[in-house]
Amino acid sequence: QVQLVESGGGLAQAGGSLRLSCAASVRTPSTFSGYRMGWFRQAPGKEREFVATISRNGGSSYYAYTVRGRFTISRDNAKNAVYLQMNSLKPEDTAVYYCSADGGQYLQTRESEYDYWGQGTQVTVSS
Repeated sequence: QVQLVESGGGLAQAGGSLRLSCAASVRTPSTFSGYRMGWFRQAPGKEREFVATISRNGGSSYYAYTVRGRFTISRDNAKNAVYLQMNSLKPEDTAVYYCSADGGQYLQTRESEYDYWGQGTQVTVSS
């Protein structure tokens, strides 16, 4: 079982940057490196959508086309943490951002494939 806590959200201007962090608590004998990780977001009045995902060892990642080239997902398995570096922010990036985890092997973009979720962190981008 995994507990996830996001942080780093806040207010940014268009063109600015924010870095989100997600701290994971993993119940033994499982280890953080056994989980693929994802970031999703939900804007007001919209459904939650995929943002980025990273493999267990951090060697592979995949992004939604809306954030490709601007956002970077990374992880530190020694620290049980995953990050989302967000650059060139746009007002349409405004949303609650959620960290997610799943024990599957391959990269996954579908929300239904993730078993564990954080409480979310608000990101607001002003124009």
